[in-house]
Amino acid sequence: MIKITFPDASVREYEKGITGLQIAESISHRLAQEALAVSVNGETRDLTRPIEDDAEVQILKWEDEEGKHAYWHSSAHLMAEALQELYPGIKFGIGPAIENGFYYDVDPGEGVIIKESDFPAIEKKMMEFIAAKEDIRRESVSKSDALKMFSERNENYKVELIDELADGTITTYTQGRFTDLCRGPHLPNTSYIKAVKVLSAAGAYWRGDEKRPQLTRLYGITFPKKKMLDEYLLLLEEAKKRDHRKIGKELQLFTFSPTVGAGLPLWLPKGTQLRLQLEDFLKKIQRQFDYQQVITPHIGAKQLYVTSGHYAKYGKDSFQPIHTPEEGEEFLLKPMNCPHHCEIFKAFPRSYKELPLRLAEFGTVYRYEKSGELHGLTRVRGFTQDDAHIFCTPDQVKEEFLKVMDIIFIIFNALDFKDFEAQISLRDPDNKEKYIGSDENWEKAENAIVEACREKGLKAKVELGEAAFYGPKLDFMVKDALGRRWQLGTIQVDYNLPERFELEYTGADNQKHRPVMIHRAPFGSMERFVAVLIEHTAGKFPLWLAPVQATVLPISEKFNEYAYQVVKTLKKYDIRAEVDDRNEKIGRKIRDNELKRIPYLLIVGEKEAANEEVSVRKQGGNDQGSVKLSIFAENILREVEDMVSSQVK
Repeated sequence: MIKITFPDASVREYEKGITGLQIAESISHRLAQEALAVSVNGETRDLTRPIEDDAEVQILKWEDEEGKHAYWHSSAHLMAEALQELYPGIKFGIGPAIENGFYYDVDPGEGVIIKESDFPAIEKKMMEFIAAKEDIRRESVSKSDALKMFSERNENYKVELIDELADGTITTYTQGRFTDLCRGPHLPNTSYIKAVKVLSAAGAYWRGDEKRPQLTRLYGITFPKKKMLDEYLLLLEEAKKRDHRKIGKELQLFTFSPTVGAGLPLWLPKGTQLRLQLEDFLKKIQRQFDYQQVITPHIGAKQLYVTSGHYAKYGKDSFQPIHTPEEGEEFLLKPMNCPHHCEIFKAFPRSYKELPLRLAEFGTVYRYEKSGELHGLTRVRGFTQDDAHIFCTPDQVKEEFLKVMDIIFIIFNALDFKDFEAQISLRDPDNKEKYIGSDENWEKAENAIVEACREKGLKAKVELGEAAFYGPKLDFMVKDALGRRWQLGTIQVDYNLPERFELEYTGADNQKHRPVMIHRAPFGSMERFVAVLIEHTAGKFPLWLAPVQATVLPISEKFNEYAYQVVKTLKKYDIRAEVDDRNEKIGRKIRDNELKRIPYLLIVGEKEAANEEVSVRKQGGNDQGSVKLSIFAENILREVEDMVSSQVK
């Protein structure tokens, strides 16, 4: 007999060799029906795999991320099986589960193109295999047998992967006539999958190397209920409407130019205004938390990034060094701001009385992303980080962590990101040699993060082994209005850079000490954050943030002059306004400006011009009647002040 411990700490005894599915059945018939995989001592396994020893066990369902992963991983194999039937000779690369669904990289053969019109046939074949209730069987094989099997099938991509594996670690999964190289885990059989959809096809270089063959990447998604698929497809349609590239063009926020270069956004006046409002908002918060603003160059000597370790990490992803032919110097476009901030700290002798020293910068950095990976503002080659680096004593880490969390919560709340999760990434206790810094400092930093989360009442998922080699960190994953997860805020503790740059401060004992460095970026990057914000709000920004807060609509050309007087007056109140003086009917003007998501429309005609008034219409069709222009301006200022001051106290 073996002892099985469940998440609620209860313990049951079972015969050795029992499976996760049998354990689920012993608890309840419903649990067995909902079970997708099983966690055994933290390892996700197939439900049908025997458990041989005492273990901590959790039955994983659709609600669990690991359950979804097994479901969608099995679905990737199901799609591959269908492709094998429909495209004889097709070769397979990799087919992982991803956050929403799965994909498979395939080589369909020379001259063969898988198009959107082919998707229904693929889906039909997948449904046939689902109806057949094919068992999904796991088998351990030797490296030589695996090489022979996939070589005989001319699966050169699989052979390449097997060549890199150690003998004794190779497993395959088989369903019907399809066998794949895979670690798993998978569902017991294909009938668990109820609703399927092939979503899209794209090009993808083998192993992300543009010098290697370009494969076809097919994306798909599946669900245990058709209703869930229908709801997801509606969500996708809404996501298309909210695409930041589409809205950014409609609202004239940003653009890209092939002449300037791929992945280098050009911020238009309205987009720049949006960015500046976000920057001013964060600067106002930072002033209250005693941050000091700094500015550093866009380039730095190559040796700076060699010292910091960024050249070793990002060298391949950096733009090629800039050479000065006469001096023989080498410069890089900076991939990170932190080495520059280390040099600012190092510029003067520092005392413990100056710590914590909080340096903040909206610093633009550059990474060479491959052209195929660029995507609007979410993946660019030049981006601005809302960066800050806090230099403190080890005893100050917890307090500084709490303050940074306060800043992140203020921003999330102000921008209506109310649904978020946090992850604490700690070092692997069984592999401490891969991390730098003393055990004492690591324990102090890790405990500080855990205690800070506890004090804030923040339920954070703890992941062992996910810490950076230089220190533990806390990441925030935000869900937008469509339920999609984005990583935005991050706080990282760093023992590496202070060591590499030999940073020191004089302590109360008059001895030299090494400071701890905290990296902090609530937005992450301005580009990516704006993209997420656009899609979260569908371009309907809060009044304090809107690039244009009011548009004045004269009912005819006779009142254009008064309309411009209104804008001139509003600008004196620092209200962002413009005139729509097109020779169009007022109904058309109202409709067009509603589509531009302008918070307030001010309609002016003979009565308004005579009385120095404006007829106010709020976004969404709420007519508020005519008011004196000065009263409207004061109301707007009060509304903005209330919005901002309620967040920044």
